[in-house]
Amino acid sequence: MSVLDLAPVVPVVVVEDVATAVPMAQALVAGGLPAIEVTLRTSCALEAVARIAAEVPGAVVGAGTVRTPAEVTAAVDAGARFLVSPGATPALLDAMAGSGVPYLPGAATASEVMALAERGLTEVKFFPAVPAGGVAYLKALGGPLPEVRFCPTGGIRPQTAPEFLALPNVGCVGGTWLTPAGALAAGDYTRIEKLAAEAAALRG
Repeated sequence: MSVLDLAPVVPVVVVEDVATAVPMAQALVAGGLPAIEVTLRTSCALEAVARIAAEVPGAVVGAGTVRTPAEVTAAVDAGARFLVSPGATPALLDAMAGSGVPYLPGAATASEVMALAERGLTEVKFFPAVPAGGVAYLKALGGPLPEVRFCPTGGIRPQTAPEFLALPNVGCVGGTWLTPAGALAAGDYTRIEKLAAEAAALRG
C-alpha cells in the first residue's frame, strides 16, 4: 500500500475528544478520503486510532507526529496502518522500518531527502511545506532527486493544494482544513463530509 496513492489529500487531524473520532472518520471516508492521519498530539490520540481502526470500514487510519520508537510501537498496537513523522532520526527510522507498516518520514532539506534516499526511502513527507519553500522548492528537488515522491504538509490550504498536486513528484498533500475545530465541537459532520468531497475532487 502506498499512502501517497490513496487520495489527493490526507486529512491531518487533532482529536481532542475521542467521542468525535468515529463520526469524523466516517464523514471523511464518505467524502472520498480514506487515509486519515491522527496526530499524536493529544492524550486520546491512540484511543482515537484504535476506535477508527475498529469501527470505520473503509478508513485507512495512520498515526502522525510520530517522534520516538515507543510511539511507533504504541501506534501500530493501536491499529495504525501507516506512520508519519515530522522529521527523521536513525533510531526512529529503524523503528518505523521494523514496524511492518508503510511510513512517511519527514524531511525539509535536500540533504535530509538524500539521507532518506540512501536508505532506499522514496516516499517522504515534506514538512513544513510552505515555510520550507513550498511549490518552488519541491519543483527544484525534482531535478536531482526524481525518484522521490512527496506528501507536502504544513501551511497548505484548499486554494493552494492544486499547485502542489500538479507537481510530478507530489503524490498527495496533507491537509488540516478538513476537520475544523468548530465543526467537530458542533458535531457538524455534514460539513466535514462536504470539505472531504471537495478535497477528493482536487485531482480528478
